[in-house]
Amino acid sequence: MRPDRRNPDNMREVKIELDYTKHAEGSVLITIGDTIVLCTCSVEDKVPPFLYQANRGWVTAEYGMVPRSTGTRSPREAARGKQTGRTIEIQRLIGRSLRSVVHLPLLGTRSLLIDCDVIQADGGTRTASISGGFLALALAVNRLLDRRLLEYSPLLDFVAATSVGIIQGTPCLDLCYEEDSQAEVDMNLVITGSGRFVEIQGTAEKQPFSGEQLQSLLALGSKGAALLIAAQESALKARGVVLRRLFPAAPKS
Repeated sequence: MRPDRRNPDNMREVKIELDYTKHAEGSVLITIGDTIVLCTCSVEDKVPPFLYQANRGWVTAEYGMVPRSTGTRSPREAARGKQTGRTIEIQRLIGRSLRSVVHLPLLGTRSLLIDCDVIQADGGTRTASISGGFLALALAVNRLLDRRLLEYSPLLDFVAATSVGIIQGTPCLDLCYEEDSQAEVDMNLVITGSGRFVEIQGTAEKQPFSGEQLQSLLALGSKGAALLIAAQESALKARGVVLRRLFPAAPKS
């Protein structure tokens, strides 16, 4: 029996609150079980120096955990003077995941900056950040379209992420912290709305896993991502965001 009495193929409850903050072009509070992440998207009319002559925009991300998001207080990384390797790795993952569904030339010379702040952590903070970060990105793009600052949407597809793992020999979906800390295999999957994989991060924590187990985990993760993308679609529709505006056929040039 799982700690929260879920079946192996069940996700935790997902809650999404759009436009959670006032000032950001896109903002989302996403709750998955007891993990809560605030994701915001800011638009800047400039690109990094390495893109000055590239005629395309940029999407990047920053990630952080507030001091008491876990059972004990962790000092802010700014107070330490540098980010940890874990933080750098996670924010690069978020950025790569979101760029995978953005046609960057259609952004013009703009950058979309996604900030993911973990308010409460109980496993799956990076995957929740990707799923919520996409929604913040979609809201920001929709506002740019409304203001006629973009002629076409640069968004190509939805993207979401979830975790899977093997616990006492059983493949399980959407691990909480207690499960993640004792899993025999731990894996994070980033998957698009069309079911294509963006990233697979898998590690045998206690013993190697077989090809059959890998296929079971991929199928389970695909199911979880599909559920998350359905929740993303439902939240955007409820807010009145017209989805067909987000994925038009981009010009061939």
